[in-house]
Amino acid sequence: MKTVTVIIANLNGEAYLRDCLASLGAQTFRDFEVIVVDNGSSDGSLQFISDEFPWVRAISLSANMGFAKGNNIGLEASASKYVATLNNDTIADKGWLKALHEVAESDENIGMVASKILLGQEGREIDSVGMLLYPDGMTRQRGRGQMDSGQFDRNEEVLFPSACAALYRRRMLDEIGFFDEDFFSYCEDADLGLRGRLAGWKALSAPDGVVRHLYSRTGGTYSAFKACLVERNHLWVLLKNMPAGYILISPFYTFWRYVVQMYGLFSGKGSVARFAEDSGRARLVSVVIRAYWSALVRFPRILKKRRKIRAMMRISCKEYGDLLKKHRITASELMLRD
Repeated sequence: MKTVTVIIANLNGEAYLRDCLASLGAQTFRDFEVIVVDNGSSDGSLQFISDEFPWVRAISLSANMGFAKGNNIGLEASASKYVATLNNDTIADKGWLKALHEVAESDENIGMVASKILLGQEGREIDSVGMLLYPDGMTRQRGRGQMDSGQFDRNEEVLFPSACAALYRRRMLDEIGFFDEDFFSYCEDADLGLRGRLAGWKALSAPDGVVRHLYSRTGGTYSAFKACLVERNHLWVLLKNMPAGYILISPFYTFWRYVVQMYGLFSGKGSVARFAEDSGRARLVSVVIRAYWSALVRFPRILKKRRKIRAMMRISCKEYGDLLKKHRITASELMLRD
């Protein structure tokens, strides 16, 4: 049995799987296996893996089951002490797994380890070194858009990692559960990360564990599909994992977020402006309506999940509130940056 299982959920990713898998083959840490869960690709991904990377274990699904279920299927097929999730549009530095494993081994209470994720194949622009949270459940990558000058080069606490490139302790996952498959894709790492923190597990960064991310090659950078899922899923993050006080005042924060979004739309700043350029402003309204309707349809189910999460809570409400404040992001930081 290997110490680490790296799981890659793939959908029509043949064009960038070569670089991703080759980077894993060059890792200095060798006690790992790779499982690619293919979400019904039609581009020959499975044959490509079989021909070029026979040491990689591939699981074929008949249709696109989403990032959450795809990774869960990989998790169920693994018995390793640690599980690493990795996007298919990434290239891992050769010391990536070694760095994440060393941080996890430093403390048995560390349940999650965040990579330093940089944008593009070259350059020093940061995609993520852990994640931040807005009070209505929206998330954003810590450090996103900054140039990497060593400002995050410490093994320090983060709220939770981006599942684009993260390490999870299997014992934590067995305790709190895997990704919530209702999310399909996006924000499932926020839900999992907050459940882990509520259960008393730590999350640290491993800045020497560097991964380069080509970003949203599968879902589309500003697609309506992605926007709808993010808008819906952040509500589930809020309802499942946030303190009751946060839920009660969340309409205020959401209203203010929309105000800032409108400013961004008309000033050409942030992701909402990029979405409008790609899909048109009128489509924004339909995306929000569809997202809220989809969220409300499963409201009773989400409340049932919340009760289970609260039963597993191992930190005080004050400790959790302090944790959320420490890793909080403003509406401007959330919405006015790409």
